[in-house]
Amino acid sequence: MRFTVVLLLSTLVPAADLSPKNYLAHVKYLSSPELKGRMTGSPELEKAAAYIAHQFHSAGLKPIDGSYLQEFEVTAHTALGPGNKLILVISQRLKELSESRDFAPLNLSTNGETQGPIVFAGYGITAAEYHYDDYQKIDARGKVVLLMRHEPQEFDEKSIFAGKNYTMHSELASKVANAKLHGAAAILLVNDLPNHAGDDDRLDPFTPAMGTEDYGLPVVQISVKWANELLATAKKDLAGIIEGIDKDLKPRSLDLPSDDGARMTVNVTIEKRAVHNVVGYLPGETKEYIILGAHYDHLGFGYEHSLAPSLAGTIHPGADDNASGTAGVIELARSIAHSGKHKRGFLFLCFAGEEEGLLGSAYFANHPLEPLGEADAMINMDMIGRLRDKKVYVGGITSGSTFQPIVEKAAKDYGLNDDLTGSGVDGSSDHTSFLVKGVPTLFFFSGLHSDYHKPSDTWDKINAEDAVKLLGEIDEIALTLADASDRPTFVRAQPTGHGGETSGSSTAGGYGPYFGSIPDFGGPPKGVRFSDVREGSPAAKAGFKAGDVMVEFDGKDIANLYDFTYALRQHKPGDTVMVIVLRDGIPVEKPVLLTKRP
Repeated sequence: MRFTVVLLLSTLVPAADLSPKNYLAHVKYLSSPELKGRMTGSPELEKAAAYIAHQFHSAGLKPIDGSYLQEFEVTAHTALGPGNKLILVISQRLKELSESRDFAPLNLSTNGETQGPIVFAGYGITAAEYHYDDYQKIDARGKVVLLMRHEPQEFDEKSIFAGKNYTMHSELASKVANAKLHGAAAILLVNDLPNHAGDDDRLDPFTPAMGTEDYGLPVVQISVKWANELLATAKKDLAGIIEGIDKDLKPRSLDLPSDDGARMTVNVTIEKRAVHNVVGYLPGETKEYIILGAHYDHLGFGYEHSLAPSLAGTIHPGADDNASGTAGVIELARSIAHSGKHKRGFLFLCFAGEEEGLLGSAYFANHPLEPLGEADAMINMDMIGRLRDKKVYVGGITSGSTFQPIVEKAAKDYGLNDDLTGSGVDGSSDHTSFLVKGVPTLFFFSGLHSDYHKPSDTWDKINAEDAVKLLGEIDEIALTLADASDRPTFVRAQPTGHGGETSGSSTAGGYGPYFGSIPDFGGPPKGVRFSDVREGSPAAKAGFKAGDVMVEFDGKDIANLYDFTYALRQHKPGDTVMVIVLRDGIPVEKPVLLTKRP
């Protein structure tokens, strides 16, 4: 496939030396306004792919099968079809709302017609770890649930929630999964505007939503005006409800009068879009090779994934996440290509679709362009641009039998403070797709910061000097592995506190019981496929195995990983639940005894 050169870095020095100036130039372009946040499926992501492919070409890497691009498809909710309607029944009067002005279907909505009585469920949160449950005193079964954005005590630094930050409970996908678990028929979402007094009560514009998950409920945003008209029938309003919850952290959920209700029709068109992993190959003397990878996509304009919800709709540049890792792959490609031929080759990979659930790396791991059995190691770089006090978090140190002394020596040589406590299972980044295939994996990460998934993740905050020192460490590790007499043996990690049950960039870890599955982030469209099952885990003891697709957990339908996360969190260690999976299309039902997280 042909690609267009979108930018030439005339300042690049064609030498093996790693350069902070060159590194930062890559970060600046990839996180520039021109690329509009590099959302998977966008034209700007394809510009980024072309840029990376050109850099691989100029470094002397070889294409595979004549191309630097590996194409795969993602499912996109791409447009609103005709006939979207919302009618509210308020005090026995029909109120037909105006699309775009009074209501707007959201991009994670499912299609169909729904009607039913309305129940107000506050923030729509069930958080046993905080002893808070908006559903505790209401029955949402078969009803349309009115929910607020975000979470309680939003700006209180002493809140048991995250205060100025947000927990996973604030995510819209989490609210949808929780509503489904409580039997809701549909969702009306409203801005918690009194918490954001400087913002307009704007309805979210409809934007493409990449991925393969079916969230399974109609979801429509309505204006604060109409939410307050509904609440007025119970002599309540949003401002008073929010003030009360913030004061004592007690839910204010309530049933609206039985005569009130909603009738809605949602029509969202869905299509497939082609996106690309970018792949460059440097042959060695043998067929074995080392993988160096990073994801190059980000959030585009943020929307439902932004951790600055009031700024959703503005460019989220993703300088650290993950232009920093992509720039590292490019610079390492140039450096290693100038270092001569080695016993083993190198495969340089930049993945699309990481933010939507490791889609690109999962696709590559299932459709490798070189035999995956010849991969001696995979080195993943995700957010390596903001080192503080020269500290680097290194995961996977125990996944390869030879890793630890090699990594420790390289860190010492480059004066970095490596934290080697991670097992390589923690963190839901692209290394996970290779770990579950039995490839020894190292994961380099400079740590989270307050700009994560926000428009403020900009290039000027990148610590290029220390990032390049880290690239020097990784360069030494990669070359040592490439010329070593012995291959590292894969060592299956013991389960960690996260249990491997992750979703995108969120985790299900920390609170709740342990199940023991590792999800396949690449599919299927409905259910949760296990890419692996931990040895000795509750899932393994029940007889589940890689390839099974969970479709029901404790009597609850499981359409996606969010559904599973919330279903699991409703239980405690010691509970026995019935789980149904599809194995080669045939239902298999088994009891699972949940345990404490290891």
